[in-house]
Amino acid sequence: MESYQKKIAILCVFLVIIIGVANGQMICNMSVAGLMACKPSATPPNPPEPSAMCCSALSHANMTCLCNFKNSKVLPSLGIDPKLAIQLPQKCKLPHPETC
Repeated sequence: MESYQKKIAILCVFLVIIIGVANGQMICNMSVAGLMACKPSATPPNPPEPSAMCCSALSHANMTCLCNFKNSKVLPSLGIDPKLAIQLPQKCKLPHPETC
C-alpha cells in the first residue's frame, strides 16, 4: 500500500509540473524554455556543457527551490540525473547554495 501512495504522490507532482509547463508558468523562477535548455546538460550518459541559455536561466533561478528537487523521483522520471543537475551552477560559474 505504501508503494501505491508513493506512486500517487509522484504522479501528482509530475502533473503539477506538466500543468505549470502547459500554462507557461515558471518553476523555481526558471521558465520552461530555461529548464529545457538545461536538460541536455543533466542527462546521461555524455552530457554537453551547459549552453549560454541554460546558464542565463540558472542565473535567475531560485537555487534553494531547485535543490528541493535533488532527491525527488520526478527528475529521474524525466531522464534528468540529479547529480548532473547539481553541477550545472558550478559549470556556469554561478554561486551554488551550500544547503544543496
